[in-house]
Amino acid sequence: MSKLYIVPTPIGNLEDITLRAIRILKEVDFILAEDTRTSGFLLKYLEVSTRMISHHKFNEHSSVDKVAERLKAGETAALISDAGTPAISDPGYLMVKKCVEEGIEVECLPGPTAFVPALVNSGLPNDRFCFEGFLPQKKGRKTRLELLAEETRTMVFYESPFRLVKTLGQFIEHFGPERQASVSREISKMHEENKQGTLKDLEQHFSSKTVKGEIVIVVAGKVEEKKKKERKEKRDEK
Repeated sequence: MSKLYIVPTPIGNLEDITLRAIRILKEVDFILAEDTRTSGFLLKYLEVSTRMISHHKFNEHSSVDKVAERLKAGETAALISDAGTPAISDPGYLMVKKCVEEGIEVECLPGPTAFVPALVNSGLPNDRFCFEGFLPQKKGRKTRLELLAEETRTMVFYESPFRLVKTLGQFIEHFGPERQASVSREISKMHEENKQGTLKDLEQHFSSKTVKGEIVIVVAGKVEEKKKKERKEKRDEK
Protein backbone atom coordinates (compact mmCIF):
# COMPACT_ATOMS: atom_id res chain seq x y z
CA MET A 1 0.00 0.00 0.00
CA SER A 2 1.36 3.43 -0.94
CA LYS A 3 2.52 5.56 1.96
CA LEU A 4 5.01 8.28 2.79
CA TYR A 5 6.82 7.79 6.09
CA ILE A 6 8.44 10.79 7.78
CA VAL A 7 11.42 9.32 9.62
CA PRO A 8 13.41 11.41 12.13
CA THR A 9 17.13 10.71 12.20
CA PRO A 10 19.71 11.34 14.97
CA ILE A 11 20.82 14.94 15.52
CA GLY A 12 24.13 13.77 16.95
CA ASN A 13 24.38 10.46 18.74
CA LEU A 14 23.70 7.70 16.19
CA GLU A 15 22.06 5.58 18.88
CA ASP A 16 19.16 8.06 19.01
CA ILE A 17 17.06 6.26 16.42
CA THR A 18 14.16 3.93 17.08
CA LEU A 19 13.99 0.28 16.11
CA ARG A 20 10.83 1.10 14.17
CA ALA A 21 12.61 3.80 12.18
CA ILE A 22 15.33 1.33 11.17
CA ARG A 23 12.73 -1.23 10.10
CA ILE A 24 10.84 1.33 8.00
CA LEU A 25 14.04 2.48 6.28
CA LYS A 26 14.77 -1.11 5.33
CA GLU A 27 11.25 -1.92 4.13
CA VAL A 28 10.33 1.08 1.95
CA ASP A 29 10.91 1.10 -1.79
CA PHE A 30 13.05 4.23 -1.69
CA ILE A 31 14.32 6.94 0.65
CA LEU A 32 14.13 10.68 0.02
CA ALA A 33 17.29 12.17 1.54
CA GLU A 34 18.29 15.81 1.99
CA ASP A 35 21.95 14.97 1.28
CA THR A 36 22.61 11.45 0.05
CA ARG A 37 26.25 11.66 1.11
CA THR A 38 25.42 12.61 4.69
CA SER A 39 22.57 10.10 4.94
CA GLY A 40 24.80 7.48 3.34
CA PHE A 41 26.99 7.35 6.44
CA LEU A 42 23.95 6.82 8.69
CA LEU A 43 22.39 4.16 6.47
CA LYS A 44 25.68 2.29 6.29
CA TYR A 45 25.90 2.37 10.10
CA LEU A 46 22.34 1.04 10.31
CA GLU A 47 22.99 -1.56 7.59
CA VAL A 48 20.24 -0.14 5.40
CA SER A 49 20.70 -0.71 1.67
CA THR A 50 17.50 0.93 0.40
CA ARG A 51 18.03 3.19 -2.63
CA MET A 52 18.19 6.93 -1.89
CA ILE A 53 16.87 9.79 -4.00
CA SER A 54 18.05 13.37 -3.46
CA HIS A 55 15.30 15.62 -2.08
CA HIS A 56 16.42 19.02 -0.78
CA LYS A 57 15.30 22.65 -0.70
CA PHE A 58 16.76 23.35 -4.13
CA ASN A 59 14.91 20.60 -5.99
CA GLU A 60 11.85 19.78 -3.87
CA HIS A 61 9.53 21.99 -5.94
CA SER A 62 10.35 19.96 -9.03
CA SER A 63 10.55 16.53 -7.40
CA VAL A 64 7.31 16.39 -5.41
CA ASP A 65 5.14 15.60 -8.45
CA LYS A 66 7.39 12.73 -9.59
CA VAL A 67 7.53 11.26 -6.10
CA ALA A 68 3.75 11.58 -5.68
CA GLU A 69 3.22 9.68 -8.93
CA ARG A 70 5.41 6.82 -7.73
CA LEU A 71 3.53 6.70 -4.43
CA LYS A 72 0.15 6.69 -6.17
CA ALA A 73 1.40 3.77 -8.25
CA GLY A 74 1.74 1.74 -5.06
CA GLU A 75 5.29 2.36 -3.83
CA THR A 76 6.30 3.38 -0.32
CA ALA A 77 8.91 5.96 0.63
CA ALA A 78 10.66 7.33 3.69
CA LEU A 79 11.55 11.01 3.92
CA ILE A 80 14.61 11.87 6.00
CA SER A 81 16.69 15.01 6.53
CA ASP A 82 20.36 15.32 7.42
CA ALA A 83 19.40 15.31 11.11
CA GLY A 84 16.24 15.51 13.17
CA THR A 85 12.62 15.52 12.03
CA PRO A 86 11.98 16.47 8.39
CA ALA A 87 9.92 19.62 7.73
CA ILE A 88 11.07 21.24 11.02
CA SER A 89 13.35 23.93 9.55
CA ASP A 90 14.26 21.32 6.92
CA PRO A 91 12.77 20.20 3.59
CA GLY A 92 9.60 18.12 3.84
CA TYR A 93 6.60 20.39 4.10
CA LEU A 94 5.94 20.53 0.35
CA MET A 95 6.14 16.74 0.02
CA VAL A 96 3.73 16.18 2.89
CA LYS A 97 1.37 18.86 1.53
CA LYS A 98 1.37 17.22 -1.91
CA CYS A 99 0.62 13.78 -0.46
CA VAL A 100 -2.28 15.13 1.61
CA GLU A 101 -3.71 16.86 -1.47
CA GLU A 102 -3.38 13.66 -3.52
CA GLY A 103 -4.91 11.45 -0.87
CA ILE A 104 -1.64 9.59 -0.21
CA GLU A 105 -1.29 8.35 3.36
CA VAL A 106 1.41 10.07 5.43
CA GLU A 107 2.75 8.73 8.71
CA CYS A 108 5.27 10.63 10.83
CA LEU A 109 7.32 8.58 13.26
CA PRO A 110 8.27 10.09 16.63
CA GLY A 111 11.95 10.79 17.07
CA PRO A 112 14.79 13.29 17.49
CA THR A 113 14.35 17.03 17.10
CA ALA A 114 16.72 19.61 18.55
CA PHE A 115 14.34 22.11 20.12
CA VAL A 116 12.64 19.71 22.59
CA PRO A 117 15.73 18.82 24.69
CA ALA A 118 16.91 22.44 24.47
CA LEU A 119 13.56 23.69 25.77
CA VAL A 120 13.47 21.18 28.61
CA ASN A 121 17.11 21.86 29.57
CA SER A 122 16.52 25.63 29.65
CA GLY A 123 14.61 25.59 32.92
CA LEU A 124 12.19 28.13 31.43
CA PRO A 125 8.40 27.61 31.35
CA ASN A 126 7.55 25.01 28.71
CA ASP A 127 3.81 24.56 29.25
CA ARG A 128 3.29 27.18 26.54
CA PHE A 129 5.95 28.10 23.98
CA CYS A 130 6.36 29.26 20.39
CA PHE A 131 8.81 27.79 17.92
CA GLU A 132 10.34 30.47 15.67
CA GLY A 133 13.04 28.39 13.97
CA PHE A 134 15.50 30.50 11.99
CA LEU A 135 14.71 34.21 11.94
CA PRO A 136 14.94 36.04 8.59
CA GLN A 137 18.60 36.86 8.04
CA LYS A 138 17.98 40.34 6.63
CA LYS A 139 14.60 41.50 5.35
CA GLY A 140 11.91 41.28 8.00
CA ARG A 141 14.25 40.36 10.87
CA LYS A 142 13.85 43.64 12.78
CA THR A 143 10.08 43.64 12.31
CA ARG A 144 9.85 40.08 13.59
CA LEU A 145 11.91 40.89 16.67
CA GLU A 146 9.76 43.94 17.41
CA LEU A 147 6.67 41.72 17.36
CA LEU A 148 8.32 39.07 19.52
CA ALA A 149 9.23 41.69 22.13
CA GLU A 150 5.59 41.43 23.25
CA GLU A 151 5.45 37.62 23.15
CA THR A 152 4.47 36.18 26.55
CA ARG A 153 5.33 32.56 25.77
CA THR A 154 8.80 31.05 25.94
CA MET A 155 10.42 31.44 22.51
CA VAL A 156 12.60 28.89 20.72
CA PHE A 157 15.01 29.82 17.92
CA TYR A 158 17.52 28.00 15.72
CA GLU A 159 20.74 29.82 14.84
CA SER A 160 24.06 29.34 13.11
CA PRO A 161 27.15 29.31 15.38
CA PHE A 162 28.59 32.09 13.21
CA ARG A 163 25.66 34.42 14.00
CA LEU A 164 25.06 33.46 17.63
CA VAL A 165 26.76 36.41 19.32
CA LYS A 166 25.25 38.91 16.88
CA THR A 167 21.79 37.43 17.42
CA LEU A 168 22.16 37.56 21.21
CA GLY A 169 23.04 41.25 20.83
CA GLN A 170 19.89 41.82 18.80
CA PHE A 171 17.85 39.99 21.43
CA ILE A 172 19.33 42.28 24.10
CA GLU A 173 18.31 45.29 22.03
CA HIS A 174 14.70 44.11 21.65
CA PHE A 175 14.10 42.01 24.79
CA GLY A 176 16.42 43.67 27.30
CA PRO A 177 19.77 42.51 28.75
CA GLU A 178 18.19 40.92 31.85
CA ARG A 179 15.82 38.61 29.95
CA GLN A 180 16.43 35.01 30.99
CA ALA A 181 17.53 32.66 28.23
CA SER A 182 19.41 29.48 27.42
CA VAL A 183 21.75 28.42 24.63
CA SER A 184 22.16 24.76 23.72
CA ARG A 185 24.68 23.49 21.21
CA GLU A 186 25.96 20.10 20.03
CA ILE A 187 22.86 18.43 21.52
CA SER A 188 23.38 14.68 22.13
CA LYS A 189 27.04 14.92 21.05
CA MET A 190 30.21 14.51 23.10
CA HIS A 191 30.72 18.26 23.60
CA GLU A 192 27.08 19.17 24.32
CA GLU A 193 26.70 22.46 26.17
CA ASN A 194 23.62 23.98 27.82
CA LYS A 195 24.26 27.45 29.18
CA GLN A 196 21.57 29.39 31.07
CA GLY A 197 21.55 33.00 32.26
CA THR A 198 20.54 36.49 31.18
CA LEU A 199 20.96 37.47 27.56
CA LYS A 200 23.84 39.70 28.61
CA ASP A 201 25.53 36.82 30.46
CA LEU A 202 25.17 34.58 27.44
CA GLU A 203 26.51 37.21 25.05
CA GLN A 204 29.61 37.66 27.21
CA HIS A 205 30.09 33.89 27.59
CA PHE A 206 29.94 33.08 23.90
CA SER A 207 31.89 36.18 22.84
CA SER A 208 34.92 34.78 24.64
CA LYS A 209 35.07 31.45 22.82
CA THR A 210 34.89 29.84 19.39
CA VAL A 211 31.37 28.55 18.90
CA LYS A 212 30.76 25.33 16.99
CA GLY A 213 27.74 23.13 16.33
CA GLU A 214 24.06 23.73 15.68
CA ILE A 215 22.50 26.21 18.08
CA VAL A 216 19.13 26.38 19.84
CA ILE A 217 18.30 29.56 21.76
CA VAL A 218 15.44 29.56 24.26
CA VAL A 219 14.23 32.94 25.54
CA ALA A 220 11.77 33.68 28.32
CA GLY A 221 8.55 35.47 27.37
CA LYS A 222 7.61 38.95 28.52
CA VAL A 223 5.24 37.77 31.26
CA GLU A 224 7.98 35.74 32.87
CA GLU A 225 10.16 38.86 33.06
CA LYS A 226 7.33 40.79 34.71
CA LYS A 227 6.93 38.12 37.38
CA LYS A 228 10.68 38.12 37.95
CA LYS A 229 10.62 41.89 38.53
CA GLU A 230 7.76 41.55 41.01
CA ARG A 231 9.64 38.85 42.92
CA LYS A 232 12.72 41.06 43.04
CA GLU A 233 10.68 44.00 44.39
CA LYS A 234 9.23 41.78 47.12
CA ARG A 235 12.71 40.64 48.13
CA ASP A 236 13.89 44.25 48.24
CA GLU A 237 10.97 45.20 50.50
CA LYS A 238 12.07 42.52 53.00
